[in-house]
Amino acid sequence: MPAILTVDPRSGVPIYLQIIEQVKRSVALGALTPGEQLPTVKQLALDLTVNPNTVARAYRDLEHDGVIETASGRGSFVRAGNGAANVSLAAGRDVAREGIDAALREAKSLGLQRSDVAHLVELSLTRWFPEDV
Repeated sequence: MPAILTVDPRSGVPIYLQIIEQVKRSVALGALTPGEQLPTVKQLALDLTVNPNTVARAYRDLEHDGVIETASGRGSFVRAGNGAANVSLAAGRDVAREGIDAALREAKSLGLQRSDVAHLVELSLTRWFPEDV
């Protein structure tokens, strides 16, 4: 596995969600490749100084989301096979959606109206995807 995952217990984001997001981001960016083995639950828990149940929950959720697969007695691996490219795309979408959700929560907390937010999103889309205009 590339650079060790990191967690921030003071961030307000549950640790298992931080692990999920980082694994999905690594898959989306190709830092974790199809078939690559992840650390064992015990090893990652030791590396991150967290409860093994936290890592196990993250791995269960990643397996449920189709990002990883677990083989009893062998460990957990980034999903490979026919759907591997789709896993990377789906992981990227999940990470992007989480970022968009965070931005929308911030906009709402600032008291912006839906029409204001829609306008800001449209401006950003034009800026970042000018070829689609």
